[in-house]
Amino acid sequence: MTAERTMHTNLLPGEVGRYVLLPGDPKRCAKIAGCFEDSKLIADSREYTTYTGFLHGTKVSVTSTGIGGPSASIAMEELCACGADTFIRVGTCGGMAMDVKGGDLVIAASAVRMEGTSKEYAPIEYPSVADLSITNALVQSARDLGFEYHVGTVHCKDSFFGQRRPETLPNGAELLQKWDAWLKLGCLASEMESAALFIVASSLKVRCGTVLLTCANQEREKAGLDNPLVTDTADAIHTAVHALGILIDQDR
Repeated sequence: MTAERTMHTNLLPGEVGRYVLLPGDPKRCAKIAGCFEDSKLIADSREYTTYTGFLHGTKVSVTSTGIGGPSASIAMEELCACGADTFIRVGTCGGMAMDVKGGDLVIAASAVRMEGTSKEYAPIEYPSVADLSITNALVQSARDLGFEYHVGTVHCKDSFFGQRRPETLPNGAELLQKWDAWLKLGCLASEMESAALFIVASSLKVRCGTVLLTCANQEREKAGLDNPLVTDTADAIHTAVHALGILIDQDR
């Protein structure tokens, strides 16, 4: 892939920076790129949209991953082939722990591997863990910006509706049993990409972390508690961009 454009993201080496933000939604890329200096659209292929610009005088990029582990792993593989080695997923999640409310940020220190992609990279016994330097930078960033945040384990799955209405599926009993286990173990939120990204990053010897906007919390809704619906990802974006600046300065 280094001799020609990458198969899916349509990128060449040198077109992306070492540091890359990874939103799921391609439409979020332009908003993130607006936080960079002199940003330019580099590629728009399938679910993968890429902009490159500068932050603290260093080349940085943003590439969308689409939804789920398979798509996200392709993005990371091809970005690494083009020279990237530091990644922050900027996404959304549904809260699980009762104290995680809509609008809060969740910084994933680790992820439950209840998805398929990571199993093709590592045995299931191997943990899916974020890079500590990125996690610490995200925590510092959220504190600096004054945002409400939580740090811990997130649950990752391949089926969005398997989470939303498991009782309607043939495998519902198993899904419900495991969901109860994740709740009892203290999972903060549920999403779809971090487990795969953390494992792929481990296999490629690169760094990856995650910050997520909590859109709502179905467990709070079930309990009859206040459950605000929030869809504006600005806080997560600003936290990720500020954290990237922290990492750039530390790496220097």
